Amino acid sequence: MADFYRGRRLRSTKAMRALVRENHVTAQDLIMPYFVVDTEDSAFRKEIPSMPGQFQLSLDEFEKQLAEAVDAGVRSILLFGIPKCKDATGSEGYAEDGIVQRAVRLAKDRHPELVVVTDVCLCEYTDHGHCGILQKKHDDVTVANDATLELLQRVAVSHAKAGADIVAPSDMMDGRIQALREALDAEGFADLPIMSYAVKYASAFYGPFRDAAESTPQAGDRKSYQMDPANSREALREATADVLEETDFLMVKPAGAYLDIIRMLRDGFDLPLVAYQVSGEYSMIMAAAQNDWIDQDAVIMESLLAIKRAGADTIITYFAEDIIKRGLVQ
Repeated sequence: MADFYRGRRLRSTKAMRALVRENHVTAQDLIMPYFVVDTEDSAFRKEIPSMPGQFQLSLDEFEKQLAEAVDAGVRSILLFGIPKCKDATGSEGYAEDGIVQRAVRLAKDRHPELVVVTDVCLCEYTDHGHCGILQKKHDDVTVANDATLELLQRVAVSHAKAGADIVAPSDMMDGRIQALREALDAEGFADLPIMSYAVKYASAFYGPFRDAAESTPQAGDRKSYQMDPANSREALREATADVLEETDFLMVKPAGAYLDIIRMLRDGFDLPLVAYQVSGEYSMIMAAAQNDWIDQDAVIMESLLAIKRAGADTIITYFAEDIIKRGLVQ
């Protein structure tokens, strides 16, 4: 018989496949997001209807769940806050005793080795649901870029003072990395890293998150500051700008529908690269699994491996705590 390539030699047994496997997902690769609510009800624990298995948590409930997660092997978390009161400037987002600031202090006090990342944005804290201060432009209302930068500086510094290990601006204002770096340095936090949501698309996959964080815009949308899903070269421009402004990480959000963008950034930059497997990605897998249409664990792991294979170093995913607890990753 004529010679031909016999690729099946390296797929013949489970041990052989493991020996030659090119990509792996480990607990160290994953960041688990949490939604912490400012409430008087210490037992508050509300499942998010569009995100089965995910909860809005009071500080007390967050403390309990975090202890279990860390004991199981969760090493990094991302915090989102839901305040008691919202206003036009999102003032609870930069309050010294704001919900995220208290959650950071609690997490670092109980688990000093845990890496605590904080989302730096205003959408959860504004009464209009946008990521900054609104201004009228022509016949439309949009977010005032430069005025918003000043508030984002205050948010980042307040998180740093609370003990955050990394601040992660998700607002998509122009110049935000430079603004945050200057503010952090001026306050003595020159060594605090910035994880930029550098390439954040105006995606339909965010729907369930807006239920979780109670941050749906009251009017309009975010297409004037988040990126057009049709664009890829723009991703390089956005990432390049953030690198020049001294970000320490780059991020692509969402992940699953943007694997080409992850690969583009991996090939173009040598900074640590983060991908955010967003709420819609999570909810679609969970919905299909609950209907017995897919093998839940197999699809979860395949989706995460695809993100790693595309070039991500780190993945933010709502599956993190569960798959670590159940030993699907080590």
